[in-house]
Amino acid sequence: MTGPTPVTAVDAEPADVADHLGGRRVPVDDALRERLSAVCAEVSDLDGDRTEAGRDWWPLAIGWAVSGEVPARPAVVARPTDTEQVAAVLALCHQARVPVTPAGGRSGVCGASVPLFGGVTLDLCGLAGIGAVDTESLVADLRAGTFGPDVESGLRDGHGVTLGHWPQSMDLSTVGGWLACRGAGQYSNRYGKIEDMVLGLEVVLADGRVVRTGGRAPRSATGPDLTQLFVGSEGTLGVITEGRFRVHPVPEGEGRRAFGFASFAEGLDACRRILRRGATPAVLRLYDATESARSFDRPDTNVLIVLDEADPGLVEATLAVVDRECDGADPLDVGLVERWLGHRNDVSALAPLWRGGIVVDTVEVAARWSALPGLYRSVLDALAGVEGTLVASSHQSHAYTDGACLYFTFAGRPPDGVADAGSDGDGNGLGQWVDRYYRQAWDEVTRATLDAGGAISHHHGIGLNRARFLPGALGSAFAVLTAVKDALDPHGILNPGKLGLTGPFGPVPWP
Repeated sequence: MTGPTPVTAVDAEPADVADHLGGRRVPVDDALRERLSAVCAEVSDLDGDRTEAGRDWWPLAIGWAVSGEVPARPAVVARPTDTEQVAAVLALCHQARVPVTPAGGRSGVCGASVPLFGGVTLDLCGLAGIGAVDTESLVADLRAGTFGPDVESGLRDGHGVTLGHWPQSMDLSTVGGWLACRGAGQYSNRYGKIEDMVLGLEVVLADGRVVRTGGRAPRSATGPDLTQLFVGSEGTLGVITEGRFRVHPVPEGEGRRAFGFASFAEGLDACRRILRRGATPAVLRLYDATESARSFDRPDTNVLIVLDEADPGLVEATLAVVDRECDGADPLDVGLVERWLGHRNDVSALAPLWRGGIVVDTVEVAARWSALPGLYRSVLDALAGVEGTLVASSHQSHAYTDGACLYFTFAGRPPDGVADAGSDGDGNGLGQWVDRYYRQAWDEVTRATLDAGGAISHHHGIGLNRARFLPGALGSAFAVLTAVKDALDPHGILNPGKLGLTGPFGPVPWP
């Protein structure tokens, strides 16, 4: 694969596209443009390139695209092809005090790759490919711009190993994006999240210095784990150009199960008991009755699907634990697992729903087992109380011994009387209603999660959409993040406006 896949068309000619978000836009003057062109393989200021670089898969931006808008565009798009070019671009922008927004597949759904303050979008898709692979030690080097299908085909076909990272955005996302937001694949119970897979990084700092962290030997005690400092930093502390990862032999065994539970809480408790006994089936996904009806045509139950892949002996032992802990549930046709496999990455309905006037999004959070049943109920009740909500539902998607991720979906539609376009002067236009409803829905989910002591994101990250919540979520530790940012990026050029961090370019224009 060569580049990002747009979520939907922008309903305007490139020269007529507008930025939805206000705030300052930092230009790139002719002198800097010439210097960037001298050190980078490609630098573009074409309207079409700037428009596509002005958005990612943040669902709210789909609605704006219908009005011919994107969140915010850069002045130029730089497309390096190696680490040296990345370093040179950053050094020039650091010196000129011009913001740089790193981007890969732009599959993020929280606006993390939106260039809020203009400047340069650093498109890293040219840094693609698989480096050294040590099949004896099960370690592989992957460049940041490599898309998911190319990772797996290259590892499997060339070396007989797998990374085991299968996010829903597999076809749309890159290695760098996985690392930037601490991503999770659908087989994470078996293989872990991306922070469990990564051993070391190559990172370019704001001033162009290249540093390498970790990855030399297993479980080293050589001071703090600097690799994890950059994993999840969303391009605000440095630009990841390569990672070293644990890989696994391609599994020879597989097993599947499906069960139905009378309540979502009963299904959660079965998942908890399975993990408590040390079994880690690759997939352990529980759907509430609403989602069971939508995904499996089973409105009368809460569907649990189980899939494992590993050495055949491990699969057999794992499924024996699953069978024992699900003994009181209704056994269902394992064809439901195949049905899930066939549709698990399908996001084709997202844009048509938004274009049809339905505001829809998903919010993934995490909490301890003891808090999950109450969190599930409180979030659904809160979403139902937001005027305009049509439906709210949930499933459990990633599970651990101490807790799990709940994935909430909400959909809303404006009530009668809201103008079809523009504003009626009282803030009741369709666009105003959409933005207001969307913010309120997110506020309600986040409030309930924080009240339950949970994490406001499990794997989608923070970006722009969650930035307002991060200082409160981290509490006094947020000052530590701010201090690290100031030390590594003293001019504040790296992805400004994200993670709730303040910077030199003015206030963040959302919400």
